Amino acid sequence: MSSKYVLAIDQGTTSSRAIVFNHAGDVVSVGQKEHEQIFPAAGWVEHDANEIWRNVREVIGQALSTSNLTRHDIEVVGITNQRETTVVWDRHTGEAVYNAIVWQDTRTQQIVDDLTAQEGIDRYKKRVGLPLATYFSGTKIKWILENVPGVRERAEAGDLLFGTTDSWVLWNLTGGTDGGVHVTDVTNASRTLFMDLQTLDWDEEILKDFGVPRSMMPEIRSSSEIYGRVHTNQLLRETPVAGILGDQQAATFGQAAFTAGSAKNTYGTGCFLIFNTGTEIVHSSNGLLTTMAYKLGEQAPVYALEGSIAVAGSLVQWLRDNIGMISTAAQIEELAEQVQDNGGVYIVPAFSGLFAPYWRSDARGAIVGLTRYANKHHIARAALEATAFQTREVLDAVNADAEVPLTELKVDGGMVANERLMQFQADILGVPVVRPKVAETTALGAAYAAGLAVGFWKDLGELESNWSEDKRWHPALAEAERERSLRLWKKAVTRTFDWVDEDTKAD
Repeated sequence: MSSKYVLAIDQGTTSSRAIVFNHAGDVVSVGQKEHEQIFPAAGWVEHDANEIWRNVREVIGQALSTSNLTRHDIEVVGITNQRETTVVWDRHTGEAVYNAIVWQDTRTQQIVDDLTAQEGIDRYKKRVGLPLATYFSGTKIKWILENVPGVRERAEAGDLLFGTTDSWVLWNLTGGTDGGVHVTDVTNASRTLFMDLQTLDWDEEILKDFGVPRSMMPEIRSSSEIYGRVHTNQLLRETPVAGILGDQQAATFGQAAFTAGSAKNTYGTGCFLIFNTGTEIVHSSNGLLTTMAYKLGEQAPVYALEGSIAVAGSLVQWLRDNIGMISTAAQIEELAEQVQDNGGVYIVPAFSGLFAPYWRSDARGAIVGLTRYANKHHIARAALEATAFQTREVLDAVNADAEVPLTELKVDGGMVANERLMQFQADILGVPVVRPKVAETTALGAAYAAGLAVGFWKDLGELESNWSEDKRWHPALAEAERERSLRLWKKAVTRTFDWVDEDTKAD
């Protein structure tokens, strides 16, 4: 057994983390730092890419110092990241030309409308597995090219690079302007609207339709191979970087969901259920995305169906930061425990429209069912239940698309520590919910991908043996009550439709 360790960089929506893992897949140390959430206008969400890179360097130092380790103790580095969040930067100066546009951002709706005018939202779906939506990177690149002065000319001259935050971190980590590696993996590439799922290469016709020069695009590589080594001016100098997975695929990998039919649900800023379809590309008829699960070196690619929910933990964050109902996220469970039910209150957090299975960009958030009886305890409970209801609808779509329905759901992410939510999730699904002992599955997945590439772990079987169950919740809600609650939830969802029209687009 190796006495060395693997370090995973988890560049997430709200923070950047560095986590050191041992050979058993246990967390040795963590460094973490939040970055600013920038909201320039309604529906706009941005991050400072330069702040993210500074934070990544800092958390690497934190993780090493906390565990009293040096670069000599680290065998390899893996990266996982918030997907779709778009960075465009100058290859000569290393400076971002505009703030990173975050996956939640909806400013590109007019671009989507223009592209869907004749052929609809499924214009490219057969090739890329995705509907046209503001969610994906492609429309964000197009917006930057069209709206930031001088950027299109610089891009067409070959001076600019695009990447999701994995590419941004890797390029800087491996030297930046001094030979930085400009690469992404298949999972992140599959979230741009530009990658052909069969060829695993950029689609020239779609790039042309979007007006994006091919010279901006990173090279697409597998999820597990050596991309380069950390530059000599960094703490981890000369350590190989050998794994990249978008955060949801990384969590799936960390959950050891390697076989067709296995699935996991991650509860973070958003909520994402991924269902492994093996080497088969399955096109959903029920509002799910067809995406990459992973590709290990020269092995055949593995595909997945995904149900993407825009708002989960960020609803709790909104109640804390925007409404002031709680002062810490943990208080939401304390409030929810004070009542037996939601008091008839339902919250549909369509802050960025509705993602799977509806794909309604015209939807906006709503709190419905309010009476004088309702209080903050009911609202807190309704906020937690919103995540569970959304997951139920996504799981219904998975069951409709898949030949074999799920019999249990593996869960991970920050919200799985919430016992009330996990029990209600089992209740509303009607199947057991299972939490692993190592909850840091996103970073663990990136560590696994990197470790496999250099022989730190020998194969997937060894990774499967690391997985173990922490707790299981069984359904305890009567079928009639489950169906009644779900019926009311669906009624609440319909109240959010058609909110954005010509008169409200500018609000």
